Amino acid sequence: MAIVGLKMVTFALVDPVTQQLLKGEDGLSADGLYQVDTKDMGSKTANITGLVGSSTKRYGNNVSQQVTYGAAAPSIAYDSLNLDFDIKQKIKGFVSDGKGGWTPSDPAHIAMLIETQSLSGSSIYFGFGNATAVESEANVQTNDDNKQIVDDALTISALDTIAFGHKPFKLYNSADTGFDQPTMLKEVFGGYVAATGTGTSTGTGN
Repeated sequence: MAIVGLKMVTFALVDPVTQQLLKGEDGLSADGLYQVDTKDMGSKTANITGLVGSSTKRYGNNVSQQVTYGAAAPSIAYDSLNLDFDIKQKIKGFVSDGKGGWTPSDPAHIAMLIETQSLSGSSIYFGFGNATAVESEANVQTNDDNKQIVDDALTISALDTIAFGHKPFKLYNSADTGFDQPTMLKEVFGGYVAATGTGTSTGTGN
């Protein structure tokens, strides 16, 4: 199945031990979820690698008979056009001094849901229930005849996720007859349940 575009990226902070969603002051919002939408000018790329581990051939009778694969170790090269400053620092695990300053600390544990689409328009989701994010460089440039805009670039490394049976990621297809968006959100975002009378839109869900 081909995939088309990058429709939505949603982040949350989770407890590093229980992998349960953090909300309010401890999280990224009142309900814990943060969608990178028009207020952030959206997401540009979320390039996922490492969905399959390295391969090893096994030989018998002088020919290759089997290929085994190591554990998946997904990494996401994420690029946002204008991610909220405070949100980005929290995702990286930086600590605020309450006076506008942020210092590095232990990496935060985050959950991430990437939504793309199939050619038919159904939503395809890549869920990462436990990961860490780093910003390894800041390429500050002088303006010339044009503004030199540097995007928000994060490298996100997926870890073992309890809700996925101790796998680092899970795929979802909204076109599947058994697909249930609340269940997906609960799995990816550490027990998330939408408040009564509200909902978190992660796309069309066609």
